Amino acid sequence: MFYWRTTFTSAPGAAPVELGFTGRSAGRGSGAYAGLNLGGHVGDDVADVEANRKALAHAVDLPRERIVFMNQVHGCDVVEVAGPWDGETPAVDAVVTRESDLVLAVLVADCVPVLLHDADGSVLGAVHAGRPGMVNGIIGRAVSAMRDLGATRLHATVGPSVCGRCYEVPDEMAAAAVSASRSAAARSWTGTPAIDVAAGVVEQLAAADVAVQWVPGCTRESGDLYSYRRDGRTGRFAGVVLRRAVAS
Repeated sequence: MFYWRTTFTSAPGAAPVELGFTGRSAGRGSGAYAGLNLGGHVGDDVADVEANRKALAHAVDLPRERIVFMNQVHGCDVVEVAGPWDGETPAVDAVVTRESDLVLAVLVADCVPVLLHDADGSVLGAVHAGRPGMVNGIIGRAVSAMRDLGATRLHATVGPSVCGRCYEVPDEMAAAAVSASRSAAARSWTGTPAIDVAAGVVEQLAAADVAVQWVPGCTRESGDLYSYRRDGRTGRFAGVVLRRAVAS
C-alpha cells in the first residue's frame, strides 16, 4: 500500500508522528484507476474509492472518518481542523491541526505533496503544492499557520512528484515559476523550458527555516505512482501525516 512510510519521534515520551505516501498496489481500482486510487473527483467508481479509503484507514489503524481529505483547487487557503469535516469538504489546499489520531491527507498525481510537523509532534500540516500553489505562496501560508498554532521547529517531508525533466511548459509559465523560486528553473528531456516544482517548494521551505526531507521519485517516470502528465485520465495517491495519542 505504501510507496514510502516512516515514523518520527523527537525524544522519549514525545508524541510519535507517522508519515507516508501511498502507491498503486493493493487497491480496488481498475482500468485507468488500477490500484489504490484515493481520489474521489477523477471519475472512478465511488464504491471503489471508498473501499480504498477504508483500506488506508485500516493500514493506519484508525476509523475511516478520522482521515481528513481536502477539496483541492490549486489555491492558497489554509484551514485548521480539529476533527472530521462537518458538512461539505471545503476548497482548500492546506490543512493544519493540533489533534492526535487525526490523519491529514493530500491527494496528488504530479503535484508536490508536503507533510509538515513540529519537532515535538504537537502541530501537523499537509499541503497540496502544485505549480500555481508554489508560485502564489501556499508553502509560506501553511508554515505561518503552523507557527500561529505554536510550532517552533518545523520539519517538512516532500513527497514524489513530476520532475523538472518531465514538466515541459511554455516560456512565460517557466518564467513565472522562476520569479517565485529560482530553484524551479529546469529543462525538459528535449531541452525545452520546464519547471521543477518540487525544487521550488524545497527552496521556499528552506528559506522559511524548515528542515527538509525529500523522498525521491518522479511520478511520470514511476509506474508505482499515478501521473496526470503521463496518463491524463488517472487516479490519485496520497500523502498522510498523523500523530498518535500518547498513553497517559
